[in-house]
Amino acid sequence: MGGGGNMSSPATKNGEKKSHLQRVPSAKPPFTLGDVKKAIPPHCFQRSLIRSFYYLIKDLIIISITYYIAATYFPSLPYPLTYLAWPAYWVIQGCVGTGIWVIGHECGHHGFSDYQWVDDTVGLILHSAQLTPFFSWKISHRRHHANTGSLENDEVYIPRFKSKLRWYYKYLDNPVGRVGVLAFTLLFAWPLYLVFNISGKKYERFTCHYDPNSPLYSERERLQILISDAGVLAATYVLYRIALAKGFTWLVCIYGVPLLIVNGFIVLITLLHHTHASLPHYDSTEWDYLRGALATVDRDYGVLNKVFHNVTDTHVLHHIFSYISHYHAMEATNAIKPLLGEYYQVDDTPILKALWRDTKECIYVEKDEGSQGRGVYWYKYKFDD
Repeated sequence: MGGGGNMSSPATKNGEKKSHLQRVPSAKPPFTLGDVKKAIPPHCFQRSLIRSFYYLIKDLIIISITYYIAATYFPSLPYPLTYLAWPAYWVIQGCVGTGIWVIGHECGHHGFSDYQWVDDTVGLILHSAQLTPFFSWKISHRRHHANTGSLENDEVYIPRFKSKLRWYYKYLDNPVGRVGVLAFTLLFAWPLYLVFNISGKKYERFTCHYDPNSPLYSERERLQILISDAGVLAATYVLYRIALAKGFTWLVCIYGVPLLIVNGFIVLITLLHHTHASLPHYDSTEWDYLRGALATVDRDYGVLNKVFHNVTDTHVLHHIFSYISHYHAMEATNAIKPLLGEYYQVDDTPILKALWRDTKECIYVEKDEGSQGRGVYWYKYKFDD
């Protein structure tokens, strides 16, 4: 994956190609949020209900066709061919299912249509079908966007300080340990985050996306959490009835494995957007919204960029203006690149190679020596002997 898209690394002031790991500037940028907005063609801020439904229906058709083929023909396949057919089904369903999850995510940002009730209804249905509590995650995710790059207030992917690392980290800093951590992260991090707020902002009491009394939510938001829970419970009941009718093994093959792939991609995509040695993090003395939004990186997943509705290669723009619909995101990204200059970060390193490199080199954050008290922190990885 990756390395096959149309992305290119920005150039430095001298016109040379910028290194993927060259740090982006951490000083206050010479442009404002208003300047960035003016650089984007006005039509990019327009949402089309018809166009949004076109992409959703196209994905649902692919999901339906592949399901029909699996349900109709796979049971009669000669035994050896099933070892090829089922993995192909899982990959297609998992990748396209991730695209559907991304459309639900777009609904949460009010980027699907001009009608909030449409966005909320579509998002609730799509995310509930994938066991994601729509309003619950929408609220915490909105807080993440409002505080990206803040060491105190971001909601997720908050890097650790070296002094806070647990004793076993240095023993996992090897190929075997890294493989184990990555496997666990891709398989389980998403449900553990929703249920136990693993990798999320630390609160003084138990924090859960399914709990209406969680410290994540205000009093006026609690009804939305109950609606989210009802959506997930309804989907779970449907899955239970399918398991009774078709068997648990059938449910795992048709739904469970693709869902694991979707969950893995959710973690992979978001992890790599916010984990990169070139990106700063800020404490409260330095953080502001624009610098936090710029502390993200666009990635290249090759053909999957389109399957994932370009959430992968337009993420910097998404953090600046999260309500821009995905079908305008590439044009808007290309429009702001000249203005952002060295503040824009893109890395077209093949995704598996980037995952291995960045999880190896981004262990904790520290200030640079001689930083004169500035609240800017950078990823580092060396342990003391």
